[in-house]
Amino acid sequence: MEVDAGGEKPSEKELFLAAESGDASAVAALVAAGVDAVASAVNGKDEEGWAPIHSVASSGNAEILDILLGHGANVDLTTDAGRTALHYAASKGRLNIAETLIAHRANVNKKDKFGCTPLHRAASTGNAELCEYLLEEGADIDAVDKLGQSPLMHAVICEDRGVALLLIRHGADVDIEDKEGYTVLGRASDSFRPALIDAAKAMLEG
Repeated sequence: MEVDAGGEKPSEKELFLAAESGDASAVAALVAAGVDAVASAVNGKDEEGWAPIHSVASSGNAEILDILLGHGANVDLTTDAGRTALHYAASKGRLNIAETLIAHRANVNKKDKFGCTPLHRAASTGNAELCEYLLEEGADIDAVDKLGQSPLMHAVICEDRGVALLLIRHGADVDIEDKEGYTVLGRASDSFRPALIDAAKAMLEG
């Protein structure tokens, strides 16, 4: 993407497209060329409420993320679905992106419109390493979404053994009931349930 720094000021749309396409040099040139009200432009949203920071968190472009954060991007800006950049980094397993966002004080327990935190998103998509990191950074292991389901329940429903056992080892409550009255064990398949019971017993026995 070519940027003419000597012409009219680049538009918010140009900045969004450059970030979405992963063109770091174009993003840098656009902000250097004086995007009108740079902080406002980097936080501008499309029709679904996505801003450049959401796009680069999802794609994993650390270079562009640094540029955006350096020019006033709101680390906790939400889409129409109520999700922050950290939600998208968690969903995609972008550990380095999550680290950068949290270093810029991203809210690790921010809930989207469904009540899901970044830990819910990481648990739902099987990202054990990111789950562990979020827990280290203060994620609420027993936060519940609007269905009353915890990150552990999400992992169990998705039948992700690694994430489920990780969360149990970190002390996740296996007795939480969701709004339909199911516990973690109640949501588990017959083949998955014994491993969860063994893990819970091991935690109780110390």
